[in-house]
Amino acid sequence: MAESKPAKTPQVASAGKTRAEQGPSPAVMPNYARQDIVFERGEGSWLIATDGGRYLDFGSGVAVNALGHAHPALIAALTEQAHKVWHTSNLYRVGGQERLAERLVEATFADRVFFCNSGAEACEGAIKTARRYQFVSGHPERTEIITFQGSFHGRTLATLAAAGNTKYLEGFAPDMPGFVNLPTGDRAAVEAAIGPNTAAIMIEPVQGEGGVRSIPAEDLRWLREICDQHGLLLVLDEVQTGMGRTGKLFAHEWAGITPDVMAVAKGIGGGFPLGAVLATEAAAKGMTAGTHGSTFGGNPLAMAVANAVLDIMLAPGFMEDVQAKASRLRQELARVKDEFPDLVLDIRGMGLLTGVRLKPPVGDVGKACMAEKLLTVGAGENVLRLLPPLNVTDAELSEATARLSKALRNVAKASA
Repeated sequence: MAESKPAKTPQVASAGKTRAEQGPSPAVMPNYARQDIVFERGEGSWLIATDGGRYLDFGSGVAVNALGHAHPALIAALTEQAHKVWHTSNLYRVGGQERLAERLVEATFADRVFFCNSGAEACEGAIKTARRYQFVSGHPERTEIITFQGSFHGRTLATLAAAGNTKYLEGFAPDMPGFVNLPTGDRAAVEAAIGPNTAAIMIEPVQGEGGVRSIPAEDLRWLREICDQHGLLLVLDEVQTGMGRTGKLFAHEWAGITPDVMAVAKGIGGGFPLGAVLATEAAAKGMTAGTHGSTFGGNPLAMAVANAVLDIMLAPGFMEDVQAKASRLRQELARVKDEFPDLVLDIRGMGLLTGVRLKPPVGDVGKACMAEKLLTVGAGENVLRLLPPLNVTDAELSEATARLSKALRNVAKASA
């Protein structure tokens, strides 16, 4: 039963201080361990704070701002659409949605696309698509989905259960059933887990949150074969790895395979909230009218921006340029590793989804990078993620590694 609340004391802004200068607001739920900094604008690979400080952004909103900040083509597309119509709902056809879906179908394995708003929602949609496929195929008992330890599929109850991370599941019991979480790379465990109730296998080509751990191409090819052998769907979570992040439009292309269903988000909107479920015609056969929906999914604003993103990413030479930049970053990081062999244990990842596995706590190194005005993102296995915009310049890559070197040098001094 709710208790009566005491009368609220009006919050008066401190004289002469902006909202940002007053410190974090208690009105915001404290779900995040936020840095005490407010960014007011961005320019390409840079973010500018309210105090004027310029930060080199190698976090990109956790791989979301794939084309950096304030890209003129994205601004133009959003502004033009904003003067027309923002939202109509999916009760009606959406022109931009049809155009984007057709372009994604042409550029990928998929025949059908469903639009939503986030990576978690895309993963939920992929899970529903897989289960619905088995249901309409005459196998309603096939509801279990095999997933892998170290994965991250989102923060909804279903996606938390899919990943099986006890840290994120704590306090949200009961865990949603229907998922079998296995050690990554254990083929014998996968074969043993497949049974009459198995519907699909779901995996990230690179486990971003789990430590930037790449799944070997031969393992992805084997999973494709085992799914075909047992009548299962292969579901790929390419929320973080997709949209050019690894140097191809989608990471599974490196392994030479195609999934049946794929979850996409982050970079597809270039910073505007957008997710999508891509599927073959066969895999999507159960997703008929009324089976799934999203109020804001595929709204005209998101579609305008995403089509502008795709214009850039599908342009000749764009992916080759990302690959060249990724190679340059690896070379620069190799020099950092040589300089700090006692601090840097490993360089890992694919393309511009790069991880630096560290000996000192990743939090300490992240703070040291922040002091050098370099923004990074932590990950599992004590890994520091570097996720620059795909259109980062060579000079910015060199500047980032120089700042990382300074940060590591300061960490070494502090621990000496």
